[in-house]
Amino acid sequence: MARIAAGLGIALMCCAGTMDLAADTLPSWRDGPSKRALTEFVDRITDRSDAAYVAPDARIAAFDNDGTLWAEQPIYFQFAFAIDRVKALAGQHPEWRTTQPFKAVLEGDLHAAVATGNKGLLEILAASHAGMTTEEFHSTVMQWLATARHPSRGRPYTELAYQPMRELLDYLRANGFKTFIVSGGGVEFMRAFAQRVYGIPPEQVVGSSGVTTFHSTNDGKAVLIKAPKVEFIDDGPGKPSGIQRFIGRRPILAVGNSDGDQEMLEWTVAGDGMRLAVLIHHTDAEREYAYDRNSHVGRLDKALDEATARNWVIVDMKQDWRTVFPAVPSSSD
Repeated sequence: MARIAAGLGIALMCCAGTMDLAADTLPSWRDGPSKRALTEFVDRITDRSDAAYVAPDARIAAFDNDGTLWAEQPIYFQFAFAIDRVKALAGQHPEWRTTQPFKAVLEGDLHAAVATGNKGLLEILAASHAGMTTEEFHSTVMQWLATARHPSRGRPYTELAYQPMRELLDYLRANGFKTFIVSGGGVEFMRAFAQRVYGIPPEQVVGSSGVTTFHSTNDGKAVLIKAPKVEFIDDGPGKPSGIQRFIGRRPILAVGNSDGDQEMLEWTVAGDGMRLAVLIHHTDAEREYAYDRNSHVGRLDKALDEATARNWVIVDMKQDWRTVFPAVPSSSD
């Protein structure tokens, strides 16, 4: 009897462990339609006996960054970086005081600066970093991320990546997905932190880009120099074009949060087989921000109507997420 009891005990422990693992799937997500839609989608496309099964090499998931993987209010984080760089370099560029969007930045008119959109941001970055090598740019971004703090939350920007989305990325990769960032932000800016924050390597980041030119230094070192010219804007209809250009496979899962992501979501679900389009809806003014149709950042208007009409998954941040940001590290960490 003792052996039988011991065997039963081991079996119960194993079952409990299995139950705990199941319960821990996406722990920052509340049980509800959004979480079920995600897990049922993954269950089906990974089940070889299901007609919806997708081979691992086709399990491509594309994620917007700003407002989807990390916060974007009160201004895009890359705008904050650009503002600091323009202010630091303004003495070398007196023409910026009369030329938009630099004029708005130097005058502290953030509304006018934000109104220039991704194109204006990239013009700021391209001009303020012209003549820098790609390595110097990477170093500049890393230094800024190490010292800059969000204006109202007082935390490093990289600590404002959404905990539920980080869990989703891990969950997808554990189920054979390759996860990509496809975002309007500058590709080299995002590549500086994507692997550390999201587990996404640089080669799986698609973003807006500026022109670079090859040079050989006097000591024979080969470098790429950033030129003051925008090459590609990865936003709106540019997103599916960027996916095709840099990834070469249509995603089966795409996640965004704004009208700038609509074309990427439409293109994703237009493919054959089972597919999923997801919108993150910012509804939590207490823990994060609440905004959609009238926001100057991350406006969600036409895409929200499209998502409702086509039964895309709309993640209600307030209702669907148990937590928004990772816990604040203790001083002993």
